[in-house]
Amino acid sequence: MSKKLLALTGNDAAAYAMKQINPDVVAAYPITPQTSLMEKFAQFVADGESNTEIVLVESEHSAMSACVGASCAGARVMTATSSQGLALMWEIVYIASSYRLPIVMPLVNRALSGPINIHCDHGDAMGIRDSGWIQLWAENAQEVYDNLLMAIRIAENSGILLPVVVNYDGFIISHAIENMYLYDDAEVKKFVGEYKPKYTLLDPKNPTTFGSFDLPDYYFEHRRQMAAAMKDSFKVIGDVAKEFSKICGREYKNLEGYKLEDAEIAIVALGSTVGTARAVVDELREKGIKAGILKIRTFRPFPEDEIADALKKLKAVAVLDRADSLNAVGGPLFDEVRGALYRKSAIPAVNYVYGLGGRDMGFPEINKVYADLAEIAKTGKVKDLVTYLGVRD
Repeated sequence: MSKKLLALTGNDAAAYAMKQINPDVVAAYPITPQTSLMEKFAQFVADGESNTEIVLVESEHSAMSACVGASCAGARVMTATSSQGLALMWEIVYIASSYRLPIVMPLVNRALSGPINIHCDHGDAMGIRDSGWIQLWAENAQEVYDNLLMAIRIAENSGILLPVVVNYDGFIISHAIENMYLYDDAEVKKFVGEYKPKYTLLDPKNPTTFGSFDLPDYYFEHRRQMAAAMKDSFKVIGDVAKEFSKICGREYKNLEGYKLEDAEIAIVALGSTVGTARAVVDELREKGIKAGILKIRTFRPFPEDEIADALKKLKAVAVLDRADSLNAVGGPLFDEVRGALYRKSAIPAVNYVYGLGGRDMGFPEINKVYADLAEIAKTGKVKDLVTYLGVRD
């Protein structure tokens, strides 16, 4: 195992992973805060460090369309986007998964318009949570890099063949500089391997059709096959992580608990906020408060049983959502975590919608969540099921 320690931004980390993966085709369009990722990767290509064919397109809709075409032709394909770019891809995102194309896409999470906003929240990723894409989430630049290297192996597994999106917080991770480890090119190349497509339009001896009209005779069966592949991906994600641990020296799982073993109260969260929450938990522990955290790395497929088991001994749980479903009953992560808990236990669970449009989530806000949880654990009563944390009335 060979490593080198560097200070890189999250976008630099993603670009470096793409360089080492060396996809056949990358089609992308610039959008803040993704732009510097593709600039960095394009520089790698210009310098001869990657022989990827970069396709310059006129929009994100065209970017994903070009990715679909290249993947149907048997190429290893990647792209990247954010926010409105993903929204413009919307139609083709569903086509990519339904055609079972193993495209991998870093998604630099940013709020959706309107009003227009270029800062972080998770509304873009939550918008495609039911699109048939596997979703991995990163807490920091190291996890951006690691998740992308694993994502290729997951997507291209012959039993899965579903696209994968790797999410990380815009500006908070994408533009912040962190110390992280990069791995030896030869090790990564061996781990990633050569992509050998199961089906390709460019094989005249084995003709294949993509994009045919799917009438009621077969459409239902094809959707059911996608659902089965998503469920089967649990094992593949675990197997790939186990193999990758030999390179990175760390263990990646669907979930990561922090001081949960004896915790009485805990929060559930995605992305960079987990790092801030860890520091708060450490302070609360010094005061004798048994607080913990559950970080979700794998959001699709949704690890329902694992979440329920990890939280079953708690007295109260708060789910943090950096997105709002606008459904009048809570955020998207909350709805799914509460559903998981309902099947296993009757733990009081509350929701905090926070950080929309990039609003800060600091120690005071997280301390408030834990203070509210402590009161719920003490009384067993929930005053407010959903709280908009840090918003002005």
